[in-house]
Amino acid sequence: METKILLPEREMPTRWYNALPDLPTPLAPPLDPQTHKPLTPDQLEPIFPKAVIEQELSPKNWIDIPEPVLDIYRLYRPTPLIRAKRLEEALGVKCRIYYKNESVSPAGSHKPNTAIPQVYYNKIEGVKRIATETGAGQWGTALSFACGMFGLSCTVYMVKVSYNQKPYRRSLIQAYGGEVFASPSDKTRTGQAMLEKDPDCAGSLGLAISEAVEDAATHDDTKYSLGSVLNHVLLHQTICGLETEKQLAMIGEKPDYLVGCVGGGSNFAGLFLPFLPRRLAGEKVRFIAIEPKACPTLTRGDFRYDYGDVARLTPLIKMHTLGHSFMPAPIHAGGLRYHGDAPLLCNLVAEGLVEAEAYHQLECFDAAKLFLRTEGFLPAPETSHAIKGAIETAKRAKPGEVVVFLYSGHGLLDLASYDAYLGGKLTNFEYPEEHITEALKACPVIEE
Repeated sequence: METKILLPEREMPTRWYNALPDLPTPLAPPLDPQTHKPLTPDQLEPIFPKAVIEQELSPKNWIDIPEPVLDIYRLYRPTPLIRAKRLEEALGVKCRIYYKNESVSPAGSHKPNTAIPQVYYNKIEGVKRIATETGAGQWGTALSFACGMFGLSCTVYMVKVSYNQKPYRRSLIQAYGGEVFASPSDKTRTGQAMLEKDPDCAGSLGLAISEAVEDAATHDDTKYSLGSVLNHVLLHQTICGLETEKQLAMIGEKPDYLVGCVGGGSNFAGLFLPFLPRRLAGEKVRFIAIEPKACPTLTRGDFRYDYGDVARLTPLIKMHTLGHSFMPAPIHAGGLRYHGDAPLLCNLVAEGLVEAEAYHQLECFDAAKLFLRTEGFLPAPETSHAIKGAIETAKRAKPGEVVVFLYSGHGLLDLASYDAYLGGKLTNFEYPEEHITEALKACPVIEE
């Protein structure tokens, strides 16, 4: 069996797959944060371009990828699907393990798959600047790269703990032309209020989102861009799964398990959603989401309406949540420290179509080290969770079964994290149940 499966450029997908029409149970509608009534598309226009709003709500199964977007995709797509033979041998398993390598993008992760189209749609509507948040820095890097490609300005609010842990992510954002501030910052009312309340606040994605949304809402030439959670983001990421489907078919394989790490849900959804019609048709393929025990949104959060940010500026969305006031432990997988998850993904978890597992950061770094020493690539701390999940899945798999996971990003800018791991300075953290219970008390009560 060939080790590296390369899809010819002419076979790169030219349409994204939209799973919304195929859901067994329709998504609960987003609600106005003030009235708790279903949100209308025009209410999103101060924040998002119209084309993105249309995609967020689209009833179409397939949406064409614009040629200017495809042109930039071609800088790094199609990405390779690789069989992890040496990892199989080290584990002593009889199944086959493949990984889809999204680390080959200019930003080093899967994030440009949605950054590029989002910036394009803002560009054609005359937007001059985009504001966003970033956890570990992958999304901020991807958006600043995409903004540079289309000539837009980019402002990034980076969760403070990651801003300090990952200085070279900051440098890369700035090298692409973006400006980056530690969140909470003194640039917004939301940030100022948090700093007054807690000057040592380490930040959270929910807080950084509040700052970025406030920035966009208070500047006429600026829109907001989100790198995960929303339907249009998951839509753009399906190019990963569509390519994977073609690559597996080239070598006569079908996946029995699809595995990915989950922070907001975009990279994992991008891998498995194109296979959802197969599952609904009765094919035995399992979707396994992996998250940190320090932020156990799918495994221990409530499935209910909640805000997407600390300041309660975003619409209410029905999702698994730990409570919008959640302040995460400073684990090194910064991109997985979000209190909620994509409503589309949560819908499928609630339906029993997606399974969720949680692991401690030390066992995920152990898995990353094994992967590095067998396959040769250094994974991002977030990606190490997918590797841990794939390893545990492979151990349970029957001989001849196929495990596919998404290698969402490299760890070459996360060496400080590995330095702490190798130096024995990392500890595990399991989020206390009483903290979850307390945080959920602040969630709004919505009658459905």
